[in-house]
Parts: sequence; structure tokens; C-alpha cells
Amino acid sequence: MTSEKAGGWRRPGPTPEQQRVDLYAGLAATVLALLSLTLAQSTGYFLLGPPPSGLEQLLWTVAVPLPLIWRRRHPTATTLLISAAFIGSQVRAVPEWQLSQWALFAAIFTLGAWGRDRRLSRRVRISVIVAMFLWLAISYGINLDRVPPDAFADAIGPVPPMIAAIVTGVLANALFFGFAYFSGEIAWIAARRQHELAEQAEALRRSQAEAREHAVVGERVRIARELHDVVAHHVSVMGVQAAACRRVFDKDPAKARTALTSIEGSARTAVDELRRMLGVLRANDGEPDEAAAQAGGIAQVEAVVTRAREAGLRATLGVYGDPTPIPESVSQAAYRVVQEAVTNVLKHATGARILDVRIRYLAQEVEVEVTDDGQVSRSPNTDGLGLIGMRERVATHGGELEAGPCTGGGWRVRVRFPLPITAGQSA
Repeated sequence: MTSEKAGGWRRPGPTPEQQRVDLYAGLAATVLALLSLTLAQSTGYFLLGPPPSGLEQLLWTVAVPLPLIWRRRHPTATTLLISAAFIGSQVRAVPEWQLSQWALFAAIFTLGAWGRDRRLSRRVRISVIVAMFLWLAISYGINLDRVPPDAFADAIGPVPPMIAAIVTGVLANALFFGFAYFSGEIAWIAARRQHELAEQAEALRRSQAEAREHAVVGERVRIARELHDVVAHHVSVMGVQAAACRRVFDKDPAKARTALTSIEGSARTAVDELRRMLGVLRANDGEPDEAAAQAGGIAQVEAVVTRAREAGLRATLGVYGDPTPIPESVSQAAYRVVQEAVTNVLKHATGARILDVRIRYLAQEVEVEVTDDGQVSRSPNTDGLGLIGMRERVATHGGELEAGPCTGGGWRVRVRFPLPITAGQSA
């Protein structure tokens, strides 16, 4: 029933409160032992033979239970002292033995429950129990001749009276010491398991704290990605339109008014998307917000192409294959990828005039491709927020992202999102 290694665990020592309890319990046991001695002397029934002097009886009676005041602080020493005093009092025929034997039980139990060195604890307890049985055998041998001839005059059982008496004594002692030994083991195992549960609870608390921290970091990344997608796209479009308005403001007021109208529309769209995103963030967990349903999807890609066209690009949108229902999250990711790719064209593609956006519905995936004919104004930043955001969105849905220069010039962004089997089959 014991675990020798037990993960290297040693039971901590008793608390000050437990030490005070041991002090009071040991003193109480000593007082009760003295009371038991007084009662035994008063009956004059001395089972172990003629007792010693009153002072010696008093000393032996105190010597057995008093070490219990240190039972949890020094369990090994307490067990050895009590067992030695117990045998000594038996040898000297001290009539008090009821409280003394329970003090011995408490010592053996405490050594099993609180012994820090498990190997030493087991060896000491086994040695004490063996010593007690040896003393029992010796006492039987010593007192065998003292049994009166008529002691078993009324015996009627099939077993010889002396053998029955010896077997009864051996069985009673085996039950007594066995219970003391194994109850101590069970108490130690229970304390170890309580320690393990406390460690597991602490590990669970740490894990939950880390999970909350990771969730916060993930939410911050998501917010940063959404802000980048919403703000960067619309501000970039407004910047291009404002520049066009400045160039034609004096020469062609009509075109300037058109550009200003587009700027106004882009600003309103940006504010609406920011409100939608804030609404999603404020929504309670598990409660869908109405603003979430208004998030951009693949059906709104045409609006992105229209804004690019208003910014001065010859933008076209091509849809190939039979459009099939796709998961909303995939639809939103495809929309954001197109939005970011168009933003990059407006910001970084010098001299771009043509923008081509294509959506292909394939057997088990949907593909989105954005190409332009401009020249990248600077070396592509693979660690830029735009590309990082696209990679994260695509990776979330198990898709593939390709971003790089085209063979004949310009830049291409192509993503493929796998579709569920049912959606793929319906396509």
C-alpha cells in the first residue's frame, strides 16, 4: 500500500497548531493513564503479577503516554520511547496497561502517517511490532507456570484451553498492530494525494492564467489585424482620391466633386466598419451581434473593386465557376485578403493602371487572385502587417497563400481556401 518513491515527496512537518494539539493530547493521555493506574490499584486485580512500588508504578505509567506530546514532530523517537517504556512497564508488572497500549497504537500510527523517511518508518514499525510479539511469547513462557490448575475448569470448547488462550492473544495483537500499521500508511497516502491535488490545482490555475493571457494576446492580434484592414484600405483609397482631387480641382471641378464624393463615401464606409468591429468586441461571449452579420464577405468584393476603379485604376472583377455557398468565416477572410491586396496596389504599386480580381469556385476549394501591372516602389516587406494579416487569415482556414511578382511585371496575390466536403460536392 505504500509508494516508496512517491515522486520524491516528503510530508511537511506539523504546523504550530498541530504541535499545540499534540501537547494537549499527550498531557491528557498522561492524566488518563494515571487515573487508570489508580483504578487498577483500587481493584487489586493484578494480571501481570505483584506490582512494584507505588513510585515506580507512577514513573512507568507516565513514561509510556507522555512522549505523545512530540508524536508528529519526532515520530520515530516517540515510537521507540513509547515501545521501550511499554515493554518495561510490562516486565515490571505495572497494573496500568489499557491507556498504555493505546498510546503505543497512536505512536505506531503517527510514525506511519508522518514519518518523512518512508524506509526508516517502515523498518522501525516492523521492528517494534516484531519486538512486541517476541515479548508476548516470552510473557506466555514466563506466566505459563503461574496459571492455576482450575483456571479453565469451565472450558467446554473443542480446542485445548491453553492453546485457545494463546491463539486469542496472538490474533488480538495481530489485529491491533496490523490496524495501527496500515491505518498510518493510509493516512500518509491520503496526505500525499492531497498534496498532489493541490499541485494539480495550482498547475491548472497557472494553465488557465496562461490561456487567458494567450487569449488576450490573440484578441489583440485580431483587433490589430481588423484595424489595419479597415483603416489602411479606406484611408489609402481616400488618399489616392484626395490627390486626384487636388490635381483637377482648378481644371475640372466636376471630377473634383466626384473625387470628394468618393472620399466621403469611403470615410462613411470606414466609420461603419469600425462601428461594426467595436460592436463585435462589445458583444457578450456566445451572443451574436447584429454588426457581425454585416461584416464584409466575398459578395462585397465588387464594392472593393468599385472603390479601386473610383481611385483611378482600370479594375475588373471576374467570377469563374458556379458560385456555391461557402462558410461565412471563409467568405470574410477572402474579402479581407482582396481588400488588403487592393490596398497594397494603391499604396505601393508605382504606375499601376490595371487591377484584375478573379474569384474561382473549384471542386473543393475557392480561389481568389488579385494582380496588377505596376512596379513595386520598394522591396516587399515580408514582415509587414498586411502580409502577416493575410497569412494569419489564410492559415486559420487551412488555406494557401502565394504573393510575389508576376513574370511579365506587376504583382500577384493568390489564395486558396479548402471547402467542406458537402460544399465542394454541391459545387
